[in-house]
Amino acid sequence: MEALQITWFLLVGILIIGYAILDGFDLGVGFWHLFAKKKGERTAFIHSIEPFWDGNEVWLLTGGGALFAAFPPVYATVFSGFYLAMMLVLVGLIFRATAIEFRNKVESPVWVKAWDIAFAVGSILPSVLFGVAIGNVLLGLELNPIGDYTAGFFALLNPFALLCGLVGLAMFALHGALYLSMKLEGDIVARTRKWAVKAWYAFLPLFMIAVSYGIKNCIYGIKAIPMVLIILALIANSLVFMFNKQGKAAAAFLSSCCTIAFVMLAVAGALFPTVVPCTNNPDWSLTVFNSSSSQLTLVSMLVIALIGMPLVLGYTFFIHRVFKDKVKVHND
Repeated sequence: MEALQITWFLLVGILIIGYAILDGFDLGVGFWHLFAKKKGERTAFIHSIEPFWDGNEVWLLTGGGALFAAFPPVYATVFSGFYLAMMLVLVGLIFRATAIEFRNKVESPVWVKAWDIAFAVGSILPSVLFGVAIGNVLLGLELNPIGDYTAGFFALLNPFALLCGLVGLAMFALHGALYLSMKLEGDIVARTRKWAVKAWYAFLPLFMIAVSYGIKNCIYGIKAIPMVLIILALIANSLVFMFNKQGKAAAAFLSSCCTIAFVMLAVAGALFPTVVPCTNNPDWSLTVFNSSSSQLTLVSMLVIALIGMPLVLGYTFFIHRVFKDKVKVHND
């Protein structure tokens, strides 16, 4: 049973990492959408993610569904405790989706500008709030004996969680800039590389401050595991800077993917075996072992996952292969 519980902790983590990497560049593109100077550039930004964004969001839905099925008490605690924040995330994702679909439907500057703003806000809001949610989980939540979150909404806006929100925004902004430098062609590429440098300089100090605090207060298991993963994240992040400076866009983007993966794995390593720490009584914390579904449920889901995951990975590889060509920027 313990092996199944640990397996599902890892699988949920993989799904969340997949979402962070794949939708992370979508969110990052939305951030830089604000800084595009011309309509043609903004149109190219959206075209660069248009074939992928909805498929990328499937990873979030799958991760949430897997969490609900594998660890129902965790799902109930987190989603009820973060209810208002999750609604804001949902609003942001709706804004982003509708902006992509409706922006070019009407030839009106006011219409296009409104959807450009909606696209940017709908990308920035989830980027920050996902980080805030992770920061709160790392810090721990105030729970009652049955796992209900008992502190208010504003307790979630603590300094460490807000810092993690800025880390998330900087990380996705870096990821998005690197994606644009790999996907676009023309004069805009030089600017996206400069954007990546700015995002890198923002991400690194924010990440190190968060790590410094987290090492002292947010590691619940074996300290060596998250420490090694943090070092790997910093190495990958150094490669991002080096490859971007050399103009190796694909290598820089892949290094960014590794950075995100190692950061998320470090979060999982810091928590394990705890999933939701309880600040007011550690005995009420939700762990991998006291909050999982039954053995039958975990086995049944594992069979489905072993069938479904290769299909999802295959589809993701296929769609990126089909739409691998660069996007032209029309200077209108």
